[in-house]
Parts: sequence; C-alpha cells; structure tokens
Amino acid sequence: MNKNVFGGKRKQIHGQAKVWWGKLTDNDLEKVGGKFHKLIGLVQEKFGYTQQQAEEEFNQRLKEVKTEGE
Repeated sequence: MNKNVFGGKRKQIHGQAKVWWGKLTDNDLEKVGGKFHKLIGLVQEKFGYTQQQAEEEFNQRLKEVKTEGE
C-alpha cells in the first residue's frame, strides 16, 4: 500500500484495525497517527510478528476490504 494513501484514509483504517486486531485500543491507534510504519510496529509489538509478517497481514486484510467493497 502506498504509505501516503494510508495516512489519508486514517479514519477508515482506524475502525478496521480495531476489528482486525482486537488488542489494539483507540489510544494505540491515535498514537499511530496515520503513519504506516508506526502501525506496523504496533502490530509487531502487540502480536509478536516480524515486520514482514505485520506488513503482509495488513496488506492482505486491506485487499479483502477492497474486494468486499467492489
């Protein structure tokens, strides 16, 4: 995903991220502030993923959302 697009869709992704990763709180997501690398780091920290795992899971979930909306 284009990291600039992520920042622009922050509010939509905020809600989805809470659904995808239930351990993430509103405070966690506010700290991310629409920054892709911060979200990936947060997912790594909370779930014990590698950076690659976190990015792949995020991208896969995003593809699923796009497919559902089409």
